[in-house]
Amino acid sequence: MIRRLFFGLFLAVLAVVLYFNPNFKTIAAGVAILLFGMIMLEEGFKVFTKGPLQNLLKNATNKLYKSITVGATVTALIQSSSLVSVITISFISAGLISLSGGLGLIFGANIGTTATAWLVAGFGLKIKISALAMPMLVFGIIFSFQKTKALKGVGNVLAGLGFFFLGIHYMKEGFDVFKEYIDLTQFAVSGYLGVIIYTGVGIVLTTILQSSSATLALILTALAAGQLEYENALALAIGANVGTTITAVLGSLSSNIAGKRLAMAHLIFNLVTGIVALAIIFPLANLVDYLANVVGIASNDYTLKLAVFHTIFNVLGVLLMIPFISRLEAFLIRFLKEKDVTAISISTPKYLNETILNFPGTAIYSLFKESRYLFKNAIFEIVAHGLNIHREDIKSGEKIKKIIEKSTEDMEVDVEELYYAKVKTIYGEILKYATTAQSELKLTKKQHKAVTEIKVANRKMVEIIKDVRELHKNVTLARNLNNPYLIKEYNSFRKKITKVLRVIYLFKEDSEKYANQLKRLKDEAKENVRQSNKSIDKLIRKDLISAEMASSLFNDYSNVNDINKKLIEVAELLYGNKDSLFENGNS
Repeated sequence: MIRRLFFGLFLAVLAVVLYFNPNFKTIAAGVAILLFGMIMLEEGFKVFTKGPLQNLLKNATNKLYKSITVGATVTALIQSSSLVSVITISFISAGLISLSGGLGLIFGANIGTTATAWLVAGFGLKIKISALAMPMLVFGIIFSFQKTKALKGVGNVLAGLGFFFLGIHYMKEGFDVFKEYIDLTQFAVSGYLGVIIYTGVGIVLTTILQSSSATLALILTALAAGQLEYENALALAIGANVGTTITAVLGSLSSNIAGKRLAMAHLIFNLVTGIVALAIIFPLANLVDYLANVVGIASNDYTLKLAVFHTIFNVLGVLLMIPFISRLEAFLIRFLKEKDVTAISISTPKYLNETILNFPGTAIYSLFKESRYLFKNAIFEIVAHGLNIHREDIKSGEKIKKIIEKSTEDMEVDVEELYYAKVKTIYGEILKYATTAQSELKLTKKQHKAVTEIKVANRKMVEIIKDVRELHKNVTLARNLNNPYLIKEYNSFRKKITKVLRVIYLFKEDSEKYANQLKRLKDEAKENVRQSNKSIDKLIRKDLISAEMASSLFNDYSNVNDINKKLIEVAELLYGNKDSLFENGNS
């Protein structure tokens, strides 16, 4: 609500300024064109995030130096720390990378953003950039209309660069015209008071523009036009760095606890970097003057000197934080605690949140994890307890015959109640996210098939619960009727399902080793459905069970084989050789 009010106030102020001072419109248009260019750049590079870029970011997190280097390089190339932040938060939310690996990428992204200052100061303001922007726009628009995704991506990148440079051109022209009417340097404030004031202005500007790169471009063009004092520009650059964390914080609101931790880390890092830079801003400025003299930068080339300053304090921030990265991670885990799983219902999604829908790979990975979690912590329990058997006995190495013999007490479970408490809501959430992924994300055929399999597996899990509900009633009834022949038959049914549950438990741990055994049990279940149960026929002939008991047995004989078949199919869909999909499908 506060953000909306703030944004509305900004629009109102902007409209008033444009009305009473038309000379400002060229600068405003330049900022708007530059921002549009950055949006097109991001959209263009998103085409190439559907494989190589995401895999590069994901695989670079095993070593801190690699994640920092890759984060810096990727951000410098694609000119979007926001895109890197969004990908990183999505990966952490889906559990694809660790928090420490994500921290390295974010730290590196901060260094990568310094490339914008160098691009604008060293290139955009030194030549007639509009001459280069126009051909980029022409070819970019032509390519963007092509059907091939790669060409469309290249077109968006070229057009984005064209608009970016065109925006700089208009901003520069705007300030040149603007200074004929108003000299903004009259509002310059020297000393630490000026540093604090202009740092605040930089934070507000970046919060409004949602882009530290756009803020930096604005600062550099104003500086080049002589509308800004160099000292105040340094403070604005620090403020822009702090303000850019707003994007990460907003992006984390819909993510899980891991994404929120990363956003908090980003905020802490930029705040610490900003505070340190503010504390030593004047010594840093002196260091920039010394380095500029060494490398041959003119003493009055304030735009390049600002780029040097921006790079130095960002690199300094990373160097300061590296020794404390493990402590930072521990603090974030302690400060932003994950909800106690035992205190909440399993119906609360553990891996599903809006952030995972940013990319097909994270969506599929999270859907698989949520479905597996549901199977492990709800379906497995409901089926086992519906048979009056403890899960730990199934997981143990104890002989199944002995488990059945000792499991004679009724566990008094309400299968219907367990379904509504532990399954129904999360089943609906999985279907909602799966359907959204298929309708809104650009999935490959392999990915589309994977999502369909997830939906099928979850539907079968619900069917299993309905089947177990009927079986549980009759197992309990057989126990109460105290007919030894009836109890023996139902113990045989319990033994069949328990055997399948044990093999599935082992299959989850080692799919290759137990795949054949699971297949044999599946074939056996299919074959049993077609055949009659001879032992039941014998009991009927000898009049050892009533007609009503026989009817229940025949129904449950088919029911048991159906449960086993579905259990095995769910296990195959959720656990059968999915590693290749996660390795190559994270696009």
